[in-house]
Amino acid sequence: MKQNIHPIYEEMAVSCACGNSFNVGGSRKTLHIDVCDKCHPFITGTQKFIDAMGRVDKFIAKRKAASGYVAKNKKKDEIDRTPKSLKEMLEVKKKAEAKEVESSVASV
Repeated sequence: MKQNIHPIYEEMAVSCACGNSFNVGGSRKTLHIDVCDKCHPFITGTQKFIDAMGRVDKFIAKRKAASGYVAKNKKKDEIDRTPKSLKEMLEVKKKAEAKEVESSVASV
């Protein structure tokens, strides 16, 4: 193992923006933080859950409005009609074989 590569572990003074300070172990002398356990909104219970302008209702309204949307540039011929599953592939093959039989019977 290499020698003298690890930082020196010493007592560190942590000071919060609210004025709270405490000591922990670390590799620096001081550390300044924005939020601590004394002023964090979730821990202190001052956190507010705000549904600004009914976000859920707004989302549902957007979904309903978008459900009737049809792309202008998409033509019916351009729609991808390739089978996506094995079942669909077999059904397409069965229909193609049935058309071949019909065309061969009609030509006789």
